[in-house]
Amino acid sequence: MKIFFALFILFFSNISFADKGPVTGLDLPRFVSLKSDDSNVRVGPSKNYPILRKYIIKNYPLKIIEEYGDWRKIVDSQKNTGWVHKSIIKGERYGIITSDKKNNINIYNTSKGKIIGQVTIDSIVFLPKCKLNWCFISINNQGGWIKKKYIWGIKKNEQFNMSYLQIFLDYYFKSINYIEMNIM
Repeated sequence: MKIFFALFILFFSNISFADKGPVTGLDLPRFVSLKSDDSNVRVGPSKNYPILRKYIIKNYPLKIIEEYGDWRKIVDSQKNTGWVHKSIIKGERYGIITSDKKNNINIYNTSKGKIIGQVTIDSIVFLPKCKLNWCFISINNQGGWIKKKYIWGIKKNEQFNMSYLQIFLDYYFKSINYIEMNIM
């Protein structure tokens, strides 16, 4: 019985750590972005490996899927893979606007609120916070909410940087939207 219990604990403890990077202890996969507009992606985890591709867009989002020493194996929004050095990535969250449709994506003043603008497909946007199905984006010093399904660079059920005040802000904007649509 003790052996069974020990194996049970060992088995489940390995499952709980299976999603963590062996070097950093951070979640795998996870999203990061590039620090500069001149970043090399290599075939393997060393400067001795040839350059596979070069990213020339600062803040380009990447998904880290593996760690090895100071190197991170990444996947981009086009499913290209390779290795980057940890010094060229940062934890700031950016995403790429995607859609099967060729239309621009609507930006709202609050989730399910009033349309305040649009953003084009393939735009890189800053992601300061995300709810369950919506993310607040910022692009060209303008911001608003879009549906999470239009963003590559965030996990399906991931939420971050949400304050308790957000509930009140949502109700405030929904009230203003209701007044503008039904009373004015």
